[in-house]
Amino acid sequence: MALKSKFKIAPHMRLHEWVADEKGYFADEGLEYEFVQELVSPDGKVHDLGDKVGAYQTFEKGRDSNVCSACHWTVNAAASAGHGKLYPKAYSVANCCVFVAADSKIRKPADLSGVPVSVGYQSGSHYSTVQALEQFLPRDEIKLSFGDGLLFRRLEKLVDGEVAAASLFSAAYYAAEQLGFRKICDTSFMMAGMVQPGSDTDDVEKFYRALRRAQTDIDLRPELYVKYYLNELPKRFHGDVDVQTFGPGERIVFEPYTRETYDESQQWIAERDIFPEDGLVQSRYQDAVFQ
Repeated sequence: MALKSKFKIAPHMRLHEWVADEKGYFADEGLEYEFVQELVSPDGKVHDLGDKVGAYQTFEKGRDSNVCSACHWTVNAAASAGHGKLYPKAYSVANCCVFVAADSKIRKPADLSGVPVSVGYQSGSHYSTVQALEQFLPRDEIKLSFGDGLLFRRLEKLVDGEVAAASLFSAAYYAAEQLGFRKICDTSFMMAGMVQPGSDTDDVEKFYRALRRAQTDIDLRPELYVKYYLNELPKRFHGDVDVQTFGPGERIVFEPYTRETYDESQQWIAERDIFPEDGLVQSRYQDAVFQ
């Protein structure tokens, strides 16, 4: 009989997986696991994916980990298209913001009219920037730049003056704030988990039970765990920021990602033409979620 393969875990710019590993929660659950570095690299080059390549495209290609995290819009759309199953028993909320340089003439959301905001294509920063800015601007005045890479590559380009504005979350958010960049508009958003084909149901539940314990630890004593941001923050920033002053970042909410949320999000995406014509597959909730 073939040996069961280890459950593959890939941190996603948050603290939970690192805390659960440190505290032995995965082991307590009896989960045989290993970490894979899907988005971790000392220089952040794994975030340099090119123009119009973002979170959705990585699901199309296939990820290495058993449960992947991404914004709920992309997980919703990718699960609907059959690239995995949306985990429906929890979601998370990530702090996110559009930043500009301290000396920028941009001081309020309306000033971003016609200004390219650097986001990840069909990723959380893409959807959430549209969602936030359409309160202040007509849709045809919201301009997005898709060729600047994922999270940490956008942080680098903002710091190096290569982009006028960038949407950042998690450690990149805290780093930009600490380095003096101006916050223009809060664009916080929901994330969801994508279960990859072939994942063992019991292992998935063990994984989430461990993360739930980690969330309690982070809520109680975040200062003990913010050190783990250094595991994913590119090394060029390690001497410029003090992660001990960072906040707790993404928070997992152990409440259902409901049918209503799923349907409303599908409609929101379709109305804004975020996917090319006929590119958004709309499946039933029960067919898209992990059961």
